[in-house]
Amino acid sequence: MKKLVGSAEILVSRAGEDRDFRERLLASPRETIEKEFGVTLAGDHEIHVHQETYNATHLVLPPPGKLSEAEREAAKTGAASLEFLRKTMYDPAPPLRPPAVERTTPGERAAASGDLAAAGRESIRRGLDFLGSTVDENGAWSCIRFNIADPNIPRHFERPPFVSALCVLALECSEEPQAKALCAATENYLVDTIEFPGLWRYYRHLPPDLDSTALCSLVIAAHPWIFLERNFPPILANRDEAGRFMTWVLAEDEPDVVSRFRIEADPVVNANVIAYLGDRPETADAQRWLETLVAEDGVDGSSKWYPDAVAIYYAIARAMVRAPTALERLRPILADRILELHAGQEGFGNILQTALAVSALYNVGSLERIDAKCETERIVSSQREDGSWPELLAFGDQELKWGTVGQIGHGAEAVTSAFCIEALERLVEILKAG
Repeated sequence: MKKLVGSAEILVSRAGEDRDFRERLLASPRETIEKEFGVTLAGDHEIHVHQETYNATHLVLPPPGKLSEAEREAAKTGAASLEFLRKTMYDPAPPLRPPAVERTTPGERAAASGDLAAAGRESIRRGLDFLGSTVDENGAWSCIRFNIADPNIPRHFERPPFVSALCVLALECSEEPQAKALCAATENYLVDTIEFPGLWRYYRHLPPDLDSTALCSLVIAAHPWIFLERNFPPILANRDEAGRFMTWVLAEDEPDVVSRFRIEADPVVNANVIAYLGDRPETADAQRWLETLVAEDGVDGSSKWYPDAVAIYYAIARAMVRAPTALERLRPILADRILELHAGQEGFGNILQTALAVSALYNVGSLERIDAKCETERIVSSQREDGSWPELLAFGDQELKWGTVGQIGHGAEAVTSAFCIEALERLVEILKAG
């Protein structure tokens, strides 16, 4: 496995060998870095390069934390209480809306359709119009937290950075102007919520987590902290003895209510971290673990946070695209595993599962193995008049009970819609090529 040298290491090494480059890096760090790597860094973030001498030493202090001392303490202890849940709730969410009614089967509609690619493109634009009306002006995406077992327990909106990053990564494949505008707005929101040296929290009253950190880092890859890999050390330090990445980035003095999470290595979290860190020696153990899970058909029940196998396969397939050469041995096996989930007229399950399966198959180069017309019709026909797709369980805590609140699930029409748009972009590409 090839060792990837970090961008900061490259700069220091080059400056040590090339005096002219050193002088340019000291005088114009942003321009020099952008020219060296062919990138455009985030525009409003200053970059300073300091040179130590034999009689001058520079001690660089991190920025002050964004949380107060009381908030930091709450992040350690609040997860056990209902007060914690109240603090993370926003406005009450409306009741779950029923899905769109389908009057014919996908196969019948596919046979009767004319230009399915055009219909798919129109569906994408309607979906983006819906998202434009629901995403906050500051770029934050809303998700709904609900009780899996009891729909009568009140539902509430939440706006964690993780959800925004998750949805924007799905939209990045679209060349539609509105998709690009949504992505740009969300990038700004993720910059506003970053904590040094490049970590994010799902809630302000929880510790930072690697799921949020990996996805947010992928979205704002041009931010200097991310581009210069400032968050690599805390991520790499958050592995268990088997080399798998743990979900929570915890201080050593965390109380038992939180520290028990530390033993958990989630396959989706590990796939997301691999997508960000890439194919390097430090991710080799996590890659082998995921390869074994998939090869031995052991993903069912392996994830604490993600409800079904297709969500796990989707994350692994995305990692294969985001981190070329990582998990490459899984490509043919992963396609077979995804196709095993297809159940004839029922497809891959609900419309969110279908969208995830379509995009995962595209990412492993096997989308031609399914009926693109049928799946396009399935997704288009499930879209509501307002351009949305139905709210479905996207992720959630499938095991723990939070007192009287019960099992917590997360999903939203906007989340389902983002994944359906991604799938339609892939399907339209195949339809136009065929």
